[in-house]
Amino acid sequence: MAADRVGSVTHLSGPLFAKKADGTVKTLGPNSVVELGDTLITEKKTYARVKFTDNSEITLRPQSQFKIDQFFFDQAKPKEDKAVLSLVKGGVRAVTGQIGKRFQSDNYRMTTPMAIAGVRGTIFEIRICEGNCPGINNGLYVFVLEGSITVTNSAGTQSVNAGQFAYVQDGQTLPVILPSNPGLSFTLPESIQSDGGKLQDGCIVR
Repeated sequence: MAADRVGSVTHLSGPLFAKKADGTVKTLGPNSVVELGDTLITEKKTYARVKFTDNSEITLRPQSQFKIDQFFFDQAKPKEDKAVLSLVKGGVRAVTGQIGKRFQSDNYRMTTPMAIAGVRGTIFEIRICEGNCPGINNGLYVFVLEGSITVTNSAGTQSVNAGQFAYVQDGQTLPVILPSNPGLSFTLPESIQSDGGKLQDGCIVR
């Protein structure tokens, strides 16, 4: 039985792989289909942007792993909306679509090893530092560009609003608001952000 299609690759700057639910690994390219259960894996210099069927988008940063655990969207069935996504390592920027904007806010969640982000109608970025962020403590960093999210783990919940940065040391430490950017770059390459480029052989061309 074929897996359910949940989206497709729209922008790509290098190698992108999908580890399928059955354990096989597939190389993805421009316009490749992304399916339920896929773990998307980017290489050292790869940025990848994926558009989902509810018009939400995820942009993966280099050396990231991101899994689609649950995803259901039917325009006529808002009460059944569901998106449960997992950032295993690395970083992503998320732009929520209809699942994150209609009916119940807990229908869209992004999980990480340190905390769960609950989302409603927003743009946010999550980064996991594990010895790969020079001069910055390990842990989970969150930046909200638009809207708001809640960050929850066993120690409690913290609301994070537009323009705010948050930090979670580990799964047993309360999420906290930071006074300013901790020193991470949250800028994306223009070729990945822009809708004006065209995909060709896995790269954007102008």
